[in-house]
Amino acid sequence: MAQSSAKKMSAVTNLALERYMGRWYEIACFPSSFQPRDGRGTRATYTLLPDGATVRVLNETWSGGKRSSIEGTAFRAEGAGDEARLKVRFYVPPFLPLFPVTGDYWVLHVDQDYTYALVGQPSLKYLWILCRQTQMDEETYNRLVEKAKEYGYDVQKLKKTPQIEPPPEGDEGPRDTKGIWWLKSLLGK
Repeated sequence: MAQSSAKKMSAVTNLALERYMGRWYEIACFPSSFQPRDGRGTRATYTLLPDGATVRVLNETWSGGKRSSIEGTAFRAEGAGDEARLKVRFYVPPFLPLFPVTGDYWVLHVDQDYTYALVGQPSLKYLWILCRQTQMDEETYNRLVEKAKEYGYDVQKLKKTPQIEPPPEGDEGPRDTKGIWWLKSLLGK
């Protein structure tokens, strides 16, 4: 479906930011260069900072038996009004953070209990299906895929993310301190 015939993309209105905080597991996503291709157990943890408007973002994945992570911040996009249109900023490379990279993070759908979410952005290049649990039932997953289609996403690009059972607690496991996954992703490997 082309963007011109798709429903105009809008984000959730009046997102309860405090309820959105915590850990979310990536159920599926569009593969991207900033995530290891063999990543498992991918998750994001959001923490509201004391200013009540900025969110600390910790993205983690396990690749080659090691935990890889990157930290950043999220904040309301200019002109967002009451919509959950955020900007996320990371500094790269993760092992020597020098350069800021900022992207759109739009919460397109969240259920009333804040247990699953659909996140994307206007360019249609990135899409995530998130859940508070490591697994999501097929009916819910399919509903979120249909919502993404309505916005014009090519859902054929969605790739389910393998999770680790039980999920690692904290930051256990050997850590990728050299950012090898990040360097490999730049080289397309």
